[in-house]
This record gives sequence, C-alpha cells and structure tokens, in this order.
Amino acid sequence: MKRKDLKSLLISLAFISAGSKLAFAQDTAVQVDTGITSWMLTSTALVLLMVPGLAMFYGGLVRKKNVLGTMMHSFVAMGIMSVLWIVIGYSMSFGDNVFGGLFGWNNDYFCLNGIDTKILESGIPEYVFSMFQGKFAIITPALIAGAFAERVTFKGYVLFIAAWGILVYNPLCHWVWFNGGAGNQGFLYAMGAIDFAGGTVVHISAGVSGLVAALYLGSRKDHKKSPMPPSNLVMTMMGAGLLWVGWFGFNAGSSVNSGLDTSQALVATQGAAASGAIAWMIIEGFHQGKATALGFASGILAGLVAVTPAAGVVKPFGALMLGAAASLICYYAILIKDKLGYDDSLDAFGLHGIGGIVGALLLVFFMRGEHSSQAIFSQLGVQAIAVGIAIIYAAVFTLFIVWAIDKTIGLRSEAQDEMTGMDASYHGEHGYGMVNF
Repeated sequence: MKRKDLKSLLISLAFISAGSKLAFAQDTAVQVDTGITSWMLTSTALVLLMVPGLAMFYGGLVRKKNVLGTMMHSFVAMGIMSVLWIVIGYSMSFGDNVFGGLFGWNNDYFCLNGIDTKILESGIPEYVFSMFQGKFAIITPALIAGAFAERVTFKGYVLFIAAWGILVYNPLCHWVWFNGGAGNQGFLYAMGAIDFAGGTVVHISAGVSGLVAALYLGSRKDHKKSPMPPSNLVMTMMGAGLLWVGWFGFNAGSSVNSGLDTSQALVATQGAAASGAIAWMIIEGFHQGKATALGFASGILAGLVAVTPAAGVVKPFGALMLGAAASLICYYAILIKDKLGYDDSLDAFGLHGIGGIVGALLLVFFMRGEHSSQAIFSQLGVQAIAVGIAIIYAAVFTLFIVWAIDKTIGLRSEAQDEMTGMDASYHGEHGYGMVNF
C-alpha cells in the first residue's frame, strides 16, 4: 500500500471513530420527541384559543354598554399574565421549594434565561412546557372577571390580576402540580391530591376568588331593579363552542404526552361536556318548561369544569356521571344565588367554583382500576383537604388584594362610570356602533 493511500485510510478511520463517539453521545442525551412536541404545541394553541372564547362567552352576556370592557378583561390577561409568567411566574410555580415550599424559585427560570436548550425527560423542549402552563395562568384570572363584571375600573382590574397571579395562582400551582423529585415537591402533590388539569388550581381558586370579590364590591347599581339583557347570546354560544374545542388542549395536553393517557383524557373531556349540556337541558326543561341556549352553554361549562381534575383518572362512564352531576348541582347553586341576592354577574362561582369542587371530590368514586372502599374514602379525605386549602387560601388573599386595591387606586367603578358603561368610561368606544344601553 502506498503511503498516500495509508494516510487517506487513517484519516477516514479517524472520522468514523469521531462520528461513532458523537452518535453515542447523542443517543445518551435526551432527544426531542417530535410527536409529543407537536401535540404539546397544538395543546398550547388550543388553551390560548379558550381566552378569546371566554371573552365571547362573557361579552355576550353583559349589556351592550359593557361588551368591549368585559372582553378586554380576558384579552388584557393575555398580555399581562404572559409577561409576568415569563419573568417570575414559571419560576414561582415550577422552581425548587423555597420558604418551606410556600412557592418555588429557580434562577434558571427567571425570564426563562436558563432553559434555552433544555429538553425535558418527556422529550419536549422546556420552552414548550413553560408556555403551555403559561396559558393556564392567563385564563384563570380572566375567569374571575365574570363574577364582578360591569362594575370595576380597568386600571384596578389590571392591578388585581397581576397581584392575584403572583400571590394566589403561582403558589397554588406549585403546591398541586410541582414535581421536583423526592423531598422537593409541592405539599399537596406529595400528599397525593389528584388534580389532572386544574380543578383546584384553576376553577376552585377562580370561582372562590370571584365570589369574594363580588361580595366585597357589592351589587351593580341597578341589580334587580331594572332589566339587564345580554348583549348577544349568539356570541355567547360561539364562545362556549370555542371553549369546548380549546378544552381538549386544556385536559388532554395536561398528560404532557401523546399516547394512551392523552386519548383517555380527551374522551373523558368530550363525554363530560356532552352529558353536562344534556343534563342542564333536561333539568331546565322540567323546571322552566323550556330548554334555553344559555342553559345548554352553561351545561357545557359545568361538565368541562367538573372533568378537569378527573380527566386522567376516570373512564368514559365516570366522565358522563361527573358532567351530569355538575350540571345538577351548579344549576341549583345558581338558583340559590338568586334567592340570596348577591351579584355574581356571570356565575363564575356557580359554574367554576361549584363545578370544580364537584369534580375534585366525586372523581374518587369513578377512578380507573379496582379500589377498596377504604382506599376510595382515604382519597376522598385527601381531595377534601386540597379543596379546603384552595378555598381558604384563595379567599383570604383575594380579600386582601381587593381591599388593598380598592383603598388605593380604586377597584369599584364610580356610579356615573358604571351607569355610562365600561366601554365609554374606560375605553372611549362602543361595541355596537352608537347603540349603548
């Protein structure tokens, strides 16, 4: 063999050896799973779609003079909560335990600076997971706005959702969902509380917070004194439809997978929404003699809320039962509200608070697999503790936030602004041309 040929052979062998080492190194590192990542990107978009869906749902229920102001409550959350989530929210929610586990913190998560190339064990970039979770932080405070619709200042609301996200949502998220390994978990997660996609973190906290705020602020000026017709029930129905579609990302995306558990959550979501809508329609038909479009939409939401904490643990039959039970209980909770006379404008507590409690507690009776009576009631005790903690924590801190804002920059609208309407008073616009009543 000539010297030139030998040299070429040695160079080739060196490249092959280096390539083998590189391939081995890549095989031992966590690789991006493009299938799971694609689904999680889709789920992230679906959850964000729920925010304009909620804006349409709420906007169609208020009077014409408040439609834009009400929709702005949802849309402005997309901006404010996104910024806060990137800067500190993700770190507070999914960082390491600090201050005895009161919330989390990780310097790498501050402004998401340290996760630029990080791939999670599930095979998705951490950027994707952080943005998926960030959409939950957007929609949760937006849900609260339904309880005090038509009577809060815009600047007060903006400050409220920012403070609420930091002081209420982020700690609850850390307690329930954080899993940083043994000895570094959120205490409700470590206790074994089941909340697959946000029964306590999202719906109970939002519903209870809305109730506290509504009671503190008092009723709208003309509540029960003059008619308050919805501005556009067609828009409300479209909003309910968008919420139903987006909820597939909300629940099925919470598996952080694209496999069997994802499909189980998706089917449970569809079943609960459908049974909730049908149950409300039947109840309303017997009670009022008519099945209304608003009632059908309310049943959809009741079923979706109830299955949210349970979507990963119940079979389709259980999802059907949860949806029907939620509609029955939420329907009568709203009737009781009307008798008590408090002004939860768009029934945020009646649907989200009550529906979340129903789902979080009743899921134990429909869990997948065989369970002894002792195991079922033991889990029920854990669920009750988690529900109770979420209610008390959200109520106490929401009351403090509402009081502090109302006493400083003001949260309750002035009488003249309220009578004029939020659209003109705070945004200088009209949602329906010059029609404003």
